[in-house]
Amino acid sequence: MPYTGRCHSATDRLRPVADALSTLIESGPVQVLVNNAGVHEDAVLAGMSPTQWSRVIDVSLNGFYNVTQPLLLPMIRARWGRIINISSVAAIMGNRGQANYAAAKAALHGATKALALEVASRGITVNAVAPGIIASPMAAETFPQAQIDALVPMKRAGKPEEVAGLVAYLASDAAAYISGQIIAINGAMA
Repeated sequence: MPYTGRCHSATDRLRPVADALSTLIESGPVQVLVNNAGVHEDAVLAGMSPTQWSRVIDVSLNGFYNVTQPLLLPMIRARWGRIINISSVAAIMGNRGQANYAAAKAALHGATKALALEVASRGITVNAVAPGIIASPMAAETFPQAQIDALVPMKRAGKPEEVAGLVAYLASDAAAYISGQIIAINGAMA
């Protein structure tokens, strides 16, 4: 459901998500979940509208709940699962004009740690990956090389494959003893 800035009941907002997920789990539990939702509505907090705040919180934090919660019981019954939440370096070090985004992603860190404790005895790991500047068309428009040189000690943007490799590792059996962690991948930014 597109965000309109109007208040909808939680049930109304979650119905399309619940319908899509119930169809998905008919064939069995989802056992690897990568939550990769995020949106920017940048503004300094003094000039940030309630809509800008709410939209970012709704997508970046409530999206985690809306997708993860319905998938948990089937995953718990299977006694194996991997939940990987994609966060941001902004949650670790902040970023001017992104109080809403940094708050949502930092809250995702807390949710990651709490959920890891809740499901650890069921063979489920829960971790967060916090990328820094990752090469993409959007990053190229936002971060000229001089700015990357100033912000990133490694003097380059990360590669999408580097983030994907970390996520793949966390989803594997080799990472079975890693849970409740926030893993930064940011060229030593933080």
